[in-house]
Amino acid sequence: MVFQLNVAAIVAVASQAAWEKAKPVMFRDVVILPALGFLGIILLWWVIALINHELMPTPPEAFVANLDYILHPFYQRGPGNLGIGWLLLASLRRVLIGFGIGAIVAIPLGFLIGMSRPAMLALNPIIQIFKPVSPLAWLPIALAIFNLADPSAIFVIFITSLWPTIINTALGVSSVPKDYLDVARVLEMPRWRRITKIILPATVPYIFTGLRISLGIAWLVIVAVEMLTGGIGIGFFVWDEWSRLNLSSVFLAVLVIGVTGLILDFAVGKVQELVTHRPTISN
Repeated sequence: MVFQLNVAAIVAVASQAAWEKAKPVMFRDVVILPALGFLGIILLWWVIALINHELMPTPPEAFVANLDYILHPFYQRGPGNLGIGWLLLASLRRVLIGFGIGAIVAIPLGFLIGMSRPAMLALNPIIQIFKPVSPLAWLPIALAIFNLADPSAIFVIFITSLWPTIINTALGVSSVPKDYLDVARVLEMPRWRRITKIILPATVPYIFTGLRISLGIAWLVIVAVEMLTGGIGIGFFVWDEWSRLNLSSVFLAVLVIGVTGLILDFAVGKVQELVTHRPTISN
């Protein structure tokens, strides 16, 4: 009994020592080092702004100029005069719709390509031809089809979202060990059961990798698409503010776009953790 208490005490002391040792490291990695990185970017911006101060504002000047957007992100002051929060939501809606439709199409296609050699031989050339095409090259075609800016932007996001998810899903399916599939055939397991019990669990990490890449590219592309199509959105806000030579608002939009992209990737990573019960690599 005394021996057990001593062991428990030793374990408790060791755990406490390990926590105390890890605590400053975690604080440094999570807080101090990222803060130093952001500080370096701000200092670089400040130096460039001082060199070209006629056009570019310094960080404090940009902060003061954007106080209205920061303090009232969801204001409505007439048609087209909306806070940056509404513009962000409009862009997010387009991205999530296009990305969602793309995922619904891409995941089954990836399974089909990974499981069927004829399907792979038929579809792989199409993917390799269209994958390198710039997403913006699809915009004139989308405008000719829909004749409206909003569905055209969603269509471009849909096309953009297809390729990474298809490729990663097909790679995951084809990477399933053949021994597992051979055992399933020996046990006369139905095809649908092989897919749900063997292939799908092994492919889920690949699928989420494709989804994260697709969502990142989709969020990147929507800004460029909205610059060309106009309307309500964070991309058009960037172009409109640049047309007015208001770089303070452009810097704010760049920060909002970057933080939103980070949050989207973090959210998909958390969904992956819930589905796979494993921590993601980025975390």
